[in-house]
Amino acid sequence: MEWGMANRMAQLIQSDGHCLFLPVDHGYFQGPTRRLEEPRKTLEPLLPYADAIFITRGVLRSSVEPDSAKPIILRVSGGTSIIGKDLANEGITTSIEEAIRLNVAAMGLSIFVGSDYEHESLLNLSKLVDEGEKYGIPVMAVTAVGKELEKRDARYLALCCRIAAELGARVVKTYYCEEFEKVVKGCPVPIVMAGGPQVDTELEVFEFVYDGIQKGAIGVNLGRNVWQNDFPVAMIKALRAIIHENATPKAAQELYDSVKSGKQQ
Repeated sequence: MEWGMANRMAQLIQSDGHCLFLPVDHGYFQGPTRRLEEPRKTLEPLLPYADAIFITRGVLRSSVEPDSAKPIILRVSGGTSIIGKDLANEGITTSIEEAIRLNVAAMGLSIFVGSDYEHESLLNLSKLVDEGEKYGIPVMAVTAVGKELEKRDARYLALCCRIAAELGARVVKTYYCEEFEKVVKGCPVPIVMAGGPQVDTELEVFEFVYDGIQKGAIGVNLGRNVWQNDFPVAMIKALRAIIHENATPKAAQELYDSVKSGKQQ
């Protein structure tokens, strides 16, 4: 791996081999998502605890100070909206020159395996990898499922992740599922876990994150389960303990409760 690529990967994946990515890119198809209406206010208290942020160029420029930013994973796919006909009909929305100007650590793009736009999204990934490899910028592929949440099973996700790796993605973001170890085993590049919709309890998040790490994921790319929580700083601190300190779900819950109550800063 050439120096530039290795340096950017080291910015993302910490010395312990794990990572906590914070995505705030939801507005590119959802608009002003709940508790992300003002991205700067959402991000500022959470930035100290994230290893990198997944963000669009517009929100990066408007909401993140250059002198206090974390490594940037730039969302470069889009062109659809939640009210459009098909979320899978995405294209590449940002040039490689823009990514270089913004000094990003990586670029991120969604693929929609099994959709009507499978072919287009996979070629988007291939083209982005070609550009990224030329300039030493890694690409993170996101195994999106659009509105079809029932697709989140090990067989389907293993297929998506392997294809993404085969096409050159350096990191793959995918969903946790039952038999998650099969997804990880079949993917020769690092996997980070997506969160999806908010769950009923914090403990459920801690449990799936802990289990996924034990089964081979290197970390998470969780957004709504963090910043839509009533106590987002407590949530990200607890997740960081699982990812970087191998804390159990029970210990993470205790840390969450402690920070939430103000007993720990």
